[in-house]
Amino acid sequence: MERRSFIRNAAILGTALGVGSNAVFGKGFPSATLKQPTFVCDFAPHFGMFENHAGKDVVSQLEFMADQGFRSLEDNGMMKRPIEEQERIAAAMSRLGMHMGVFVIDGGDNWKISLATGKPEFKQLFVDTCKKAVDIAKRVNAKWMTVVPGFYERKLPIGLQTAHVIDALRAGADILAPHNLVMVLEPLSDNPDLFLRTAPQTFEICKAVNSPACKILYDVYHMQRNEGNLINTIDLCWEEIAYIQIGDNPGRKEPTTGEINYKHIFNHLHHKKGFRGVMGMEHGNAKPGKEGELALINAYREVDCK
Repeated sequence: MERRSFIRNAAILGTALGVGSNAVFGKGFPSATLKQPTFVCDFAPHFGMFENHAGKDVVSQLEFMADQGFRSLEDNGMMKRPIEEQERIAAAMSRLGMHMGVFVIDGGDNWKISLATGKPEFKQLFVDTCKKAVDIAKRVNAKWMTVVPGFYERKLPIGLQTAHVIDALRAGADILAPHNLVMVLEPLSDNPDLFLRTAPQTFEICKAVNSPACKILYDVYHMQRNEGNLINTIDLCWEEIAYIQIGDNPGRKEPTTGEINYKHIFNHLHHKKGFRGVMGMEHGNAKPGKEGELALINAYREVDCK
């Protein structure tokens, strides 16, 4: 019997005996973790987000996510996982009817390279990593892969840096496009020295690369910090946006813990823009333990589209 069926059947038995499922499982899955309605928006948790309920095993975590109504997963570190684990994750997701969100195109130490420099060795490393990413994407049924061009090069004019980035991304897109895969460029707020900082800048680069394999990853948390004016900027850049990530500000935790009106943003994306794609939950939990994990799930229930 599958674990999910066992949980539901045990809960029914517990009710019949006049006790709740918490009593049946002790410190195991609480009653709130029984099968829940599917979210309207395609929110994608990441591994580690629900470890207090599901444990460290990746398949158990996927089962917990599915039981909570989540339909997708994102895993930045997928490229670093052993092939056997990638295959195990893919098999579990297929069984659970879940989709794969982004993983990062990671050449080993992405924070030490910069495509803006124009250095041939950096471009070659990026191209080689894109080739490896194709095999992994096929293995885990992924479509989108995050790309960060790296740091700003202060020794070069901004126009030359932009040209170097475009040149490298075109080479990467030529590898991904024949496989119907998409690199999504993510402007970030982690460090002011990063080359890619705003959605309009990323829009410009995507237009110049001119490939269906190069689009924008719009991380609402980072864009709130770097430029604000979220919905208007989303509309202006919409033609090149392929993927959304979530995190409230300040704190980079779940929606409702900061200043961003996620209920309004999700409704705008879903009802006005017709977006049905994956939205990655790239943030931490505001509270620790099982209580924090349930609070996070409840927050997403609160802001989900109707």
